[in-house]
Amino acid sequence: MAGEEVKGKRCGANLNSVFYAESYHPIQAGSIDGTDILPHDNAIYRALLGSNAGLYDPFGDPKAIGDPYSTLFVGHLSHLTTEHTLQKEMNKYGKVKNLRIVRHIVTGASRGYAFVEFETDREMRRAYTDAHHKVIDDSEIIVDYNRQRLMSGWIPRRLGGGLGGKKESGQLRFGGRERPFRAPLRPIPWDDLKRLGIPPPPEGRYMSRFQAPSPPRRARSLEDAGDSSHKHDKRSNHSHRQDRSISRERSSGRQERSMDMEDFSHRQRTHEKKRGDRRSPSHDYSSDRSSMDRSRHSRMRQKSSRDRQDMKSPSLDHSSDETSKYREQRRQSHNARSHGDDRWSPRTDDPFGET
Repeated sequence: MAGEEVKGKRCGANLNSVFYAESYHPIQAGSIDGTDILPHDNAIYRALLGSNAGLYDPFGDPKAIGDPYSTLFVGHLSHLTTEHTLQKEMNKYGKVKNLRIVRHIVTGASRGYAFVEFETDREMRRAYTDAHHKVIDDSEIIVDYNRQRLMSGWIPRRLGGGLGGKKESGQLRFGGRERPFRAPLRPIPWDDLKRLGIPPPPEGRYMSRFQAPSPPRRARSLEDAGDSSHKHDKRSNHSHRQDRSISRERSSGRQERSMDMEDFSHRQRTHEKKRGDRRSPSHDYSSDRSSMDRSRHSRMRQKSSRDRQDMKSPSLDHSSDETSKYREQRRQSHNARSHGDDRWSPRTDDPFGET
């Protein structure tokens, strides 16, 4: 029972595990798990014959031009889709350098697939990732890299090879992006696969159905690596020069600011020195104000004291004899009026009277 449970779990895990073909073999392309050693339809025989006899040259097509690493295959196109419509849709992922819709040699009708060349590999990989299953003219397209020129052993559909297909035709081909190989559920015939030159399944390196295989990348030669390293060195040197120039400008700016500050401080010291000829720079204005107040107050006190002294001077001394006599006469006249005598005659000896 435990062995059956383990086997059932392993089968369930294998049902969700897939792998993709890195090279093309007609017998393997006709197998759902990539382990068949015999062809099961006549088209596979035809494709195997063409592969062994070298009847197909992937680089012999004069219309297949451009960089294969920047070229994208577009399938399931509508027959109404034109070059202008397809280019407009592909321009969303990058600049299109060249575009070709494959048409019938006699009628000129679209065959339902095209090749789109972009300016760079990065733009092609972006379209490879984002344009898959996109709807153009009410038709859901599929995209793939240029297997005709980048996949070793490739045989086209017209010779019995290719990938995908319809179930009604009975000629399904596996290993591509739409129909990957399933992880084998039966023992793998390693010796027979090796004898026929069929790549074995990558045990332990299966992928999920939701993972897309990455397109092949351009092989970098030593010269390209040297050129790229040289370009990187040039860019780094240029960046270093820019950094040095920026730091130099910053340092010069700081020096100018410091010189401006020194000039300002020098002008300020000169101005204070000129003012110091008239007044000391450390002069206390509050002390000046308080001293002025004290001097003014002292002058006022001195003036008041002088006034008091003038009042006590002999010319205004109320204790003098003449003043006392005048007061005595005034008192006598007041007493006489109070007793009914309104007449008043001055004395002959009155110093203030008239004789």
